Amino acid sequence: MLELFDQIGVFVFAISGMLTAADRNLDLLGGYIIAFITALGGGTVRDLLLNVDIAWMSSLSHVVIVIVAGTLGVLFRKRLKSFRRTFFIFDTIGIAIFTIVGVQKGLDHGQIALTAIFLGMISATFGGLLRDVLCNEIPLIFRKEIYAIPCLVGGSIYLGGYFLFGLDDHTWLLWISILFIIAFRTLAVIFSWKLPLIRELNS
Repeated sequence: MLELFDQIGVFVFAISGMLTAADRNLDLLGGYIIAFITALGGGTVRDLLLNVDIAWMSSLSHVVIVIVAGTLGVLFRKRLKSFRRTFFIFDTIGIAIFTIVGVQKGLDHGQIALTAIFLGMISATFGGLLRDVLCNEIPLIFRKEIYAIPCLVGGSIYLGGYFLFGLDDHTWLLWISILFIIAFRTLAVIFSWKLPLIRELNS
């Protein structure tokens, strides 16, 4: 089940990357590169930190998914853009899925709880961070908008349930954690929940 969620995360993040590239007037090759980095960048950083084989380098399926999703992003770009907040939807689903995938991978490689949670956040947000840097934007994770905190809280919920209920059948825990992150992130945008800027403190 977790592998399926991982592939869904790659798919939606690749579309998110392609839509961002289109907004920045990149050419087709640039679009696929941004889609690739958005979808697989966070997982690559996570695997490098864990000192394990990088997942997509030993799995052709990940690369194929990025190409297919990127192509769909190109073909249906106008239709996707016609839906309000399409980019937000894909990005939010992506960070929710990759958070849980990252936490689980940290646990699978014997990391302590806190490290596993941060690996989940890195998996979820660093692809977008690299995307924004390459598109000449301040990364979303560094702005006032709530972005990484839902990942940290949702990852903590998954981790708590993992230790409390074990491994037998935790599909329900995956869904609860993923839906929590999506809901938290969505509510943060709807109600404009923000962190204070550094310059606003003690001013």
